[in-house]
Amino acid sequence: MRTERVSGNGQGGREPKVVVGAAIIADGRVLACERSAPPEVAGRWEFPGGKVEPGEDETTALVRECAEELGVRVEIGARVGRDVRMAHGRSVLRVYMARLLHDDQPKALEHSELRWLSAAELDTVAWLPADAPIVAALRPLLTNP
Repeated sequence: MRTERVSGNGQGGREPKVVVGAAIIADGRVLACERSAPPEVAGRWEFPGGKVEPGEDETTALVRECAEELGVRVEIGARVGRDVRMAHGRSVLRVYMARLLHDDQPKALEHSELRWLSAAELDTVAWLPADAPIVAALRPLLTNP
């Protein structure tokens, strides 16, 4: 467990930690990933991604996370939606469009299940609260190929 040091007034003196997510789009559908852990979020759906580590930029972190979580290589595109505050303001989620490279096919290495969802299917899964605003921003970007 990572802890943060705070000043005496209870406020962290640092910018929020950045968590990046990938809206991987193929054939007019976006990849959704079902969390398997921890128990409080198991069964909820998210975009793949994770924390930006020290010394990484956001796109490098997202390429690394997609390789670790899905076993795929991706090209990162434009941002989707706005910054979403998480963890009582200690973190911020930033999601980017992405596309698979080299005919790679995602594998559920760290998730229970993967689904490709069209714009009409976005509401068929229970998204994590932080991902919900991104789903709304993504909907108009999903079109038939």
